[in-house]
Amino acid sequence: MTILRERRRSVAFLESRGDTWACFLVTFPADGGTWHGYFSFRPSHGETTDDEVRTADIFIEGSEAEIHEKARALGRPLLAGLLESALYTAGSDGQDPRLRGRFRSLLVKSSVEIAGDWSQSGDVAGDGELERLRSLYASYRLDQVAHFICLVEQEAFDRAVDYILDGESVDFLSKDRMQYAMMVVDHIEDLLPLPDFGTWAEDFLAHPEAYRLYTHTLHREGRLP
Repeated sequence: MTILRERRRSVAFLESRGDTWACFLVTFPADGGTWHGYFSFRPSHGETTDDEVRTADIFIEGSEAEIHEKARALGRPLLAGLLESALYTAGSDGQDPRLRGRFRSLLVKSSVEIAGDWSQSGDVAGDGELERLRSLYASYRLDQVAHFICLVEQEAFDRAVDYILDGESVDFLSKDRMQYAMMVVDHIEDLLPLPDFGTWAEDFLAHPEAYRLYTHTLHREGRLP
């Protein structure tokens, strides 16, 4: 299969639609002795190639070296244009293939805003810091929603969002994005069997390093704990 023969090379990082995208040059040998190549773009919240958008095969050359040479000659403005074209093509069927990842990115950002980036700082609340504990608890609840969303298949999540919002779409570039997004988050959070504050606080104070590792893995490493 072609995918087993693909070679990926990191090319650049681009900014688009409020996110950072890693740009990869992907090459593979084709029939007839030629090499094909295309660009693939992964958002900052993406975990696998399933989260990427890509161009068509825009390079067809006699060798992989020729593709690399032509790719190096492309400037950032052209790469940015290719990214926008790939995003438009991916969304032309009315579906946003990045919806689940957008929610995850939004939740992680909100979690950090509530409690700060304490996963590496050593800023763990003591027994008397009630307000700090409440902030960490609110952050923990958002992290649990983000974790749950990552476990749901993309198509199933899209259908769930459509059901929760009664057909309204979430435009992450619009001023109403937070309102619609939080409607979805609140709905999911209410369905999760999360501990109450007292139960959570007791466990947190007894095992702070376990919570720190969980937060570090989810926020800093961008993967599921």
